[in-house]
Amino acid sequence: MALMNQKMKSLLEKKEVVLVKPAKPTPNEVLSLSTMDSDYNLELLCQTLYVYQSNITSSNAHQEENGTKSCSQNQKDPALVAKEALSRALVYYYPLAGKLKRQENDGRLQITCTADGVPFLEAIANENLSSFNYFDGIDVEIGKQFVFDWPTESQYGYHPLVIQVIIAPTFVTKFSCGGFTIGMGLSHSVCDGYGAAQFFRALTELATGKHEPTLKPVWERERLMGKPNQDCAFLHLVNHAPLVTSPFLPATELSHECFNVDEDSIITLKNRLGKETINNKNQIPVENFTTLEVLGAYVWRSRYRALKQNPDGKTLFCLAVGIRNLMNPPLSKGYYGNAFVSANVELFGEELNNEPLSKIAALIKQSKKIASTNEHIRNSLNLLETMRQKKMKIVDNSGGGGALILTDWRQLRLLEEEDFGWKRSVNMIPLPWQMFGYVDLCIFMPPSRVQNAKEGGVRVLVSLPGAAMDRFKEEMAALKIKHGDI
Repeated sequence: MALMNQKMKSLLEKKEVVLVKPAKPTPNEVLSLSTMDSDYNLELLCQTLYVYQSNITSSNAHQEENGTKSCSQNQKDPALVAKEALSRALVYYYPLAGKLKRQENDGRLQITCTADGVPFLEAIANENLSSFNYFDGIDVEIGKQFVFDWPTESQYGYHPLVIQVIIAPTFVTKFSCGGFTIGMGLSHSVCDGYGAAQFFRALTELATGKHEPTLKPVWERERLMGKPNQDCAFLHLVNHAPLVTSPFLPATELSHECFNVDEDSIITLKNRLGKETINNKNQIPVENFTTLEVLGAYVWRSRYRALKQNPDGKTLFCLAVGIRNLMNPPLSKGYYGNAFVSANVELFGEELNNEPLSKIAALIKQSKKIASTNEHIRNSLNLLETMRQKKMKIVDNSGGGGALILTDWRQLRLLEEEDFGWKRSVNMIPLPWQMFGYVDLCIFMPPSRVQNAKEGGVRVLVSLPGAAMDRFKEEMAALKIKHGDI
């Protein structure tokens, strides 16, 4: 791995970092973030890498489909196209060109809209994208070479490229084959997954000739403000003990793997769970289970077994549930701040290991229904507001891996639609080395186009100590076995 990192550094020819400013004057103001945005757990940088193949073979197709203008756009330098699109997008998303700072008096995050611009780094790689398999299955340590931080600070707070930023570096790398990657880092305090997808979609629309984004951004952070409540019913989660521990954690080094679960394996898993419900009338019929519920249950249990966690400790399953359409009235379609709550299931390790998997999936389904209620949403906001004032985290696991935090990126449609004039991206991968200590994080993603996988499959990204990862691989391989117990 060290040799590969050294090779990558020698392959990359980086240019000077430039600040890309909004193309037009933007408001000079200070904006407050919501209770959800100001959660200490979210004040981190999320990096995502988008991979595009060469446009050389597709020029004629673009010309036929979209006309001369699109073809001309297709022949441009991808770094220039991205830079121009970013400048125009910042006219609408001008807070992302400002500075982010947590206020000393109340601990709330604010953005000072300074129009300073977004640091933008262009680099050239003397290598073909195919030699990296278009980053399908690439190690996180390698992927880190294709995104960057540019820390800086002023009286107004953090520069967009600091770990806690508004928009982190947009890092364009051009390969000798004509393909390129775009690495975008974005502060989770400013955007959740849907918000980040909305912004990136605006970039692609402006890059391909549109005069303005189809969906205009909306701030409205005041809609998600909580009230401190010392008697909040959820406060027991803060000091929930004892959580499970693992002999492999804490660990100084982690392995990062992305597992491809095809549609047939998911159908087989659902059928297996269906057999478990036949003799139990109290179980939810398997045909009503979603892929997220059955695969989430399987991954949770597999991770517990791989980490060899103790049976008498509690383990938590925390699923991010979007609330944009659950609010009354719903949030505006252009809202790009954090808008999700956690659907939680807690079990003793022994229960997770021994109970029928169909029961685990049913508990996840039930937790989603509870999380979708107005009472749960309001209680969650009040809890976050209380925790922010106390500077406390909801779950402090001390590196024991007691909580699995699952987020589902399949509905973001990032891989399906985003086009910079070089057709759609062939791959999209998150690089979560700064996210939630990443041993607790699991991300479900759509299949990449590198393997020409059929729709309906899921890529499962996890980070575990090496010894635990070996066992986890065995668990995931068992999904492809058509018979036998799971």
